[in-house]
Amino acid sequence: MEPKIRVLIADDHAVLRAGLRMLLDAEPDIEVVGEAQDGLEALARVRDLAPDVLLLDLAMPRMGGLEALGRIRDVSPRTRVLILTMHEDEEYLREALRAGSAGYILKRAAAEELLSAIRAVYHGGVYLHPEHARRLLEEMVDREARRPEPETEPPLSPREREVLRLIALGYTNQQAADALYLSVKTVETYRARLMTKLGLHSRAELVRYALQRGWIRPEETVCS
Repeated sequence: MEPKIRVLIADDHAVLRAGLRMLLDAEPDIEVVGEAQDGLEALARVRDLAPDVLLLDLAMPRMGGLEALGRIRDVSPRTRVLILTMHEDEEYLREALRAGSAGYILKRAAAEELLSAIRAVYHGGVYLHPEHARRLLEEMVDREARRPEPETEPPLSPREREVLRLIALGYTNQQAADALYLSVKTVETYRARLMTKLGLHSRAELVRYALQRGWIRPEETVCS
């Protein structure tokens, strides 16, 4: 059997925590291993429990979610953080992503969306609501449109372009390997080769590269 996804819930509203626990514990592949009512307690619980996924609210007493998020990596590097908040302001979204969040979902989201988000970040992906993803990509496209195209660039083989496109669309190495009928090791080799060949250093730069060349579109869901 696959191990269950161990989730810690950090929110200052007890009723919401109870509802989330009931929802998550009803899933056969998820278990709630603990709760926290503020940022400081969340840090302590993450240190003790090392959950797979931390559901983290932004507005909490003693220490807010963004400040706690900045410290999570030091406390438990393997814990993936999914922001669960009522804040729809995109600036909060940007701050959360810069601080290391693996996803951002609103409290008004449907239960199925939350469950999908938890599973996505657990398996190494990044989750954003499609509308948030579209807006961020449009901003990225606008910024890149103002940059001059490089004078020369190395040619890519058809397979390299396929791998780059899937990575840009948010596929994990395993998902890309399954889609292309390759081994994970081969995909990892292609990914490293692309980074070196194109002089890129992150998936975000690969996304920009693919967008500039029209290999993906801003409206495509790239993070779920």
